[in-house]
Amino acid sequence: MTPFRPRQRYEQVADRLAADIRAGRLAPGERLPSERDLARRLEVGRASVREAIAALQVAGMVETRPGSGTFVAAGAADRTRDAHDSSPSDLLEARELLEPAVARLAAQRGRPDEEAEALLAAMEAAADAGDRAGWNDCDRRFHQRIAALTGNPVVLDLADRIAAVMDEPLWQRLRDDSIAVAGRTTLHLAEHRMIYEAIAEGDADAAELYATQHIRRVRRYMTLD
Repeated sequence: MTPFRPRQRYEQVADRLAADIRAGRLAPGERLPSERDLARRLEVGRASVREAIAALQVAGMVETRPGSGTFVAAGAADRTRDAHDSSPSDLLEARELLEPAVARLAAQRGRPDEEAEALLAAMEAAADAGDRAGWNDCDRRFHQRIAALTGNPVVLDLADRIAAVMDEPLWQRLRDDSIAVAGRTTLHLAEHRMIYEAIAEGDADAAELYATQHIRRVRRYMTLD
């Protein structure tokens, strides 16, 4: 028998909005209040509202129109919102626990790597072209490559699992919102380069430090209210 899992705040917000949609309190085509207004009304943080809206978007209950806001989708009342086992906050917490240790181990076995260097170059090109999808793909693959450099297949399996979650629509939506702010891709790229160079030089302390700083910055960007 599976034990009960405490409901996360964003799930509670999503369920509340879904109930309002099914009850007709939010009609198809109606614009949802802003994140700030919803956070104030529901007495939660804006990060919880942001994750809830992304979850409803994945379920097809709402749609976001750039520059206009988020609207109730046609037929939304007939859809259901599946519960998710993890939230982006869960993933970021796990990454902060794991990735610095992965970077340290990779550095202990440090060597230059052509594939990692190619991914960094591709990230830079994607950033210059404003190609968010290309950036996200290279970002995900870069962290998988760092895990591969440890030479440990179990570590690589964990990294593959994290990468699979990062490829889910809910995560992609929040990541796109995060890197939409000017200058953030440049900063992330610089941090990626610092992590890789520390690994290539065999500097385990630096690799761990830079990986920690990078994930903490990503958490601040994605969960800032």
